[in-house]
Order: sequence, then structure tokens, then C-alpha cells
Amino acid sequence: MIDFLKDSFDKLPISGDKKHVLNLPNTITMVRIGVIPILFVLLVNPGRVVSMIIAVLFILAAVTDLLDGYVARKYGIVTKLGKFLDPLADKLIVNTAMILMIPIGRIPAWIVAIIIMRDLAVDGLRSIASADDVVIHASTLGKQKTLCQVIAVSALLIHYPLFGADAHAVGIVTLCIALVLTIWSGVDYFVKFLKSP
Repeated sequence: MIDFLKDSFDKLPISGDKKHVLNLPNTITMVRIGVIPILFVLLVNPGRVVSMIIAVLFILAAVTDLLDGYVARKYGIVTKLGKFLDPLADKLIVNTAMILMIPIGRIPAWIVAIIIMRDLAVDGLRSIASADDVVIHASTLGKQKTLCQVIAVSALLIHYPLFGADAHAVGIVTLCIALVLTIWSGVDYFVKFLKSP
């Protein structure tokens, strides 16, 4: 699926102007952010059909996260706006989905609080490091954490049994793994910062 989409993007006419704000990668990122208001429908009607539609939209948004970065690097149209929006879009979509599942009892509030606090702490750390011209790159742990969060949130959005599997149970187990990776990767970022020259 990803290879098919990448091949399709290779055939698109894409502006090479790095200053162009509405280039294809940034547009894809903004479309992902546009999915966020749709998530609020979950609070109005958390039934099986709505849950499945929102889960599919969430998964599509997660897949396009891979595509916008690929397109930006492939065509050399990485922009400062894109570097800012891409990680912001990821956090907004995942965190909004988790927050909206608290009132309908699909996710424990304390886990959401820890994950969001960790994200804020790491973002603050990166800002401090950046001011000192120190770049803290995304770690493998951080990427694994993000993958587990996406899988967990997708399963929790589905919530209802699917193909004989308890989607909610799968989501909770994966979320617990994501929580461990969230704390571990957060500590790892702080250790790297303290060891930096």
C-alpha cells in the first residue's frame, strides 16, 4: 500500500520552490490536522459505525504522516513550516483522540496525562537544546513509542470486537506498552541532553 502511494506521488507535478508554503507535503500535513475536528463526532455518537469511520480516518492520517515526509525529502522541498507542522500534527491528532476517549471510558485519564506531560517536557527540552545549538534527534525509542501509540489509539477508537478480536483489549495492552516506551524514551532524551557538550 505504502509503495503504491509512493509510486503515485512520483508521478505528480510538484513545485520545487522551497519557499512555497502550500507545497504538497505541507498540504498533506494540513489535511491531517483537518481530521481533528471530525474526531469530536466520537463524543456525540460513540457507536460502532462512527467508531469505525473515525478509526479509519485516524489510520489514514497516520499513513499520510509517512508520505508527507517522504515527498518532502524526495523532491527537496523541506520547509521550516513543514518541520514545525509535521510533528505538531502528529501530537495534535494522537493527543486529541486520546483526550476525547476519556469521557466515553475507553482510555484511562492518568495514562493520557503522563503521555502529554512527557511530550511537553521533551518539547521544552528540545527548545532549550536548540537555543544552545544542540540538536536532539528523534530516537528509535521515540519512534517505537509513536508507533505503539498509533496502534493503541486505532484499536481503542474501533473499540468494538472486530474479526473475532477484542479491539479494546488490544488497544489497552498496546497502550501500556506505549506508556513504558513513552517514559523510557523521555528519560533517554534527558540523558542525551545532559551528556551533550
